[in-house]
Amino acid sequence: MIRVIISTMFVQMKQSFARPMFRFCLIANPILNTILLYEMYRDSGETNYMAYVVLGAGLMGLWGCICFSSAGDINRERFSGTLALIFAAPATFPAIILGKIIGNTLMSLLTMVISLITARILFRIPLQLVSPVYFLIALFAAIISFIVISSMVACILTLSRKTELYMNCIEIPIILFCGFVFPVSVLPSGVRIISYALSPTYAVELMRMAVWGVTDTALFFEKLGALMGLTFIYAIFSALLYKKIDRRVRISATLEVA
Repeated sequence: MIRVIISTMFVQMKQSFARPMFRFCLIANPILNTILLYEMYRDSGETNYMAYVVLGAGLMGLWGCICFSSAGDINRERFSGTLALIFAAPATFPAIILGKIIGNTLMSLLTMVISLITARILFRIPLQLVSPVYFLIALFAAIISFIVISSMVACILTLSRKTELYMNCIEIPIILFCGFVFPVSVLPSGVRIISYALSPTYAVELMRMAVWGVTDTALFFEKLGALMGLTFIYAIFSALLYKKIDRRVRISATLEVA
């Protein structure tokens, strides 16, 4: 299974980069978002706004790549006539899809590097990373969380014929609800309930804490625990969802285009 995941991951990275839309999300999107967020924040009076600019633009690009690659892979496989073959393959459908998602997610991390380089070259403002160890912990937890979310979305979209519609619908709401470009605290209290039910909210807050410097270790690990707890719940839900989908597909055989 590990060999299947690794080989699928490398094949997926090559195929994804060959697509113009993915290259736009990976390269152009973080550059444009960095410029946009810098113009939004430079006269805001916020002293640490570069963390919002760089992290926000990088995470927006990362989430965009996930939406238009990991979720879109189901649609591409369906229209290529290979979704049913992958589903019934001896290598197992979850292993193949997980390999695709890991490949896309790891390659999408380049959006954060591109955003940082863009901010440094265009605006000459360095981004200081006060707590690098905590940042690596937060980044690793965020990667796991995004992989699990992508797996859950892929399972949900397996039976849908409206994949492209849903891909476009989930991109902006997650960016807004999870505070990619502004603190969640500015949202209405009712909306914040949704925000804190989504694991990316905690991932963003953890990375910002690490950039500014972790002064409250207990709070950091409290948020980290919440992030990993939600990720675990998502993983269980994804596994249960796959079992239900697997049973339905084998009975109705509805994976083809028609």
